[in-house]
Amino acid sequence: MIVELSKDFRFEAAHRLTRVPDGHKCARLHGHSFRAEVVVRGPVDPESGWFIDYARIKEAFAPLHAQLDHHYLNEVAGLENPTSENLARWIWDHLAAGGLPGLASVSVWEGCDARCTYRGETGPGSGASGGP
Repeated sequence: MIVELSKDFRFEAAHRLTRVPDGHKCARLHGHSFRAEVVVRGPVDPESGWFIDYARIKEAFAPLHAQLDHHYLNEVAGLENPTSENLARWIWDHLAAGGLPGLASVSVWEGCDARCTYRGETGPGSGASGGP
C-alpha cells in the first residue's frame, strides 16, 4: 500500500519581488501569513502500520522555519527574489538535501487564496526526480 502524508507549517514573513515591472505593487515591501504544505509519498510498513512519523517531517522542516518565520525573505540565501515559485523550490531543495524520504511536493500559500506547488524537476535532462 502506497500513501501520501501531508504536514502544514505556518510562518509570517516580509518580502518584496525584485523582478516585477516598474510600478508593480509587489515591488514594495510587504508581508504575508504563509503556509507551506510538505507531502511525502511511500509504502506503508506492514509491521508499524505507517510510512513515516509526522514528527520526522516536522524535524526536517524546523531549521527552515527558523530561517523563514518573522524574517525578510530577500535576505535569506537563495531567496533574493522570493516569489512563491522560488520559495516552494527552496523548501524542496532543503528538504531533499536533508534526506526527507519520499518527498512528493511542496506547496506554498501567500495568504489563504493563492498557492504554488512544486514537485521537483522532472523535465528531460533535469537529473532530478519528482519523488517516488
